[in-house]
Amino acid sequence: MSRMNDQHSASRALPPLAQDRFDVGDAADSLERLVAAAAAGDGLFRIHAPGRGADTWIVNNPDDIKRVLVTNHRNYTKGIGLDRIKILLGNGIMTSEGDLWRRQRRMIQPCFHRRATEQFGALIEGCVAAQMPAWEAHAASGTPLDVTAQMSELTLSVILRSIFGTDLEWFSQRLGANPFAMVAEDSARDLQFAYRFRQLTRQVAELIGIRRQRGTRQFDFLDMLIGARDKSSTEPMPERVLIDEVMTLIVAGHETTASALNWTWYLLARHADADARLAAEVATVPTDRPMSFADAEALTYTQAVIKEALRLYPPGWVLTRRTIGPDVLSGFAVPAGTDVMFSPYLIQRHPRYWRDPGRFDPDRFLGADAAERDPWTYIPFAAGPRHCVGENFSIYEMTVHLARMARRWRMEYPDRNPPQIEAAINLRTRGSLQMRLSPRA
Repeated sequence: MSRMNDQHSASRALPPLAQDRFDVGDAADSLERLVAAAAAGDGLFRIHAPGRGADTWIVNNPDDIKRVLVTNHRNYTKGIGLDRIKILLGNGIMTSEGDLWRRQRRMIQPCFHRRATEQFGALIEGCVAAQMPAWEAHAASGTPLDVTAQMSELTLSVILRSIFGTDLEWFSQRLGANPFAMVAEDSARDLQFAYRFRQLTRQVAELIGIRRQRGTRQFDFLDMLIGARDKSSTEPMPERVLIDEVMTLIVAGHETTASALNWTWYLLARHADADARLAAEVATVPTDRPMSFADAEALTYTQAVIKEALRLYPPGWVLTRRTIGPDVLSGFAVPAGTDVMFSPYLIQRHPRYWRDPGRFDPDRFLGADAAERDPWTYIPFAAGPRHCVGENFSIYEMTVHLARMARRWRMEYPDRNPPQIEAAINLRTRGSLQMRLSPRA
């Protein structure tokens, strides 16, 4: 009998209901409470959300995750929290649905092909190199480096220069300063931030008009988005959608990568063996030219470190969906209109699928362990048709940064206690990581 037939032979009415009642994602301690609720059961369970007066179904096994994201993905739309994200990002690829999303996805996907990503190598290297004098000064003086701020500044610089190219300076000339600096300087993602951020769409629209009047081409994401055409209609993106895609790239391309690098440096600082192995590997990378995509892929241990950091601390710690029609998960009938959530943080630390899940062990992503693991237990970039379109770019950027910086310095985390986790829109450290730098021998 097929999986589909099994699914529709459900006989159980409702999955277990957690004793705790809270709105997942809204409560400040959502992650801690979600972890506690998952530990009390296994697989699929429910949490009652008082704010909505309804239950949230929490998916916590690979079969159901695969069904929601791939097998029956057309029966699921974006879920809780989408309205708030739309206020910030508009109707871009992260928030759009249906035909608009499919059209935009097809048009944006080529921008992030590995060949296109590799062409940003020199730009990424330049942004990394720009931070080296500050790192050298901190290493020489012995004063702590604010790693969190450094990662935020780096990834914002990379994504802005990748989108706007040489026209990034136009914003500073037009407004007297880089208006997008607020993305790194203000960590709040409330309505006030959203209002200020959306005001910048006027300047983005003005620059798009200038680009079109010029009639010349240049290599950056904005040029690629302006030139993208729908394969069926040959039409370009509507102006409003084009602007929303730019705003989405700025936020999505900055925050998740900054958070991932921040946690990666913390983990390397706490695990000297892994740090030494990574440093030995990146010492083999040529320094007389920008790293190619193939160079980055050849750094297998470095990329395993990144993957393990993303396993332990996935920036997108919870993902939401809502059923369009009824479905069946783990033998339970799911009504139409049900809020369904799954957490990369939970499934990527699940003791059933990961040996010693709380331990930092990059070797999980090498050899037999990686080959035998169920792929639906590792989803830091989501999966299926709506997986993160910028995954290649993010991994490449992180690899280049680590290869250049870890070659020269190692970090020391002076605090005995691990940093506190802040589970907001992204999984961040609560407060900045202050690290001491030491030159490699």
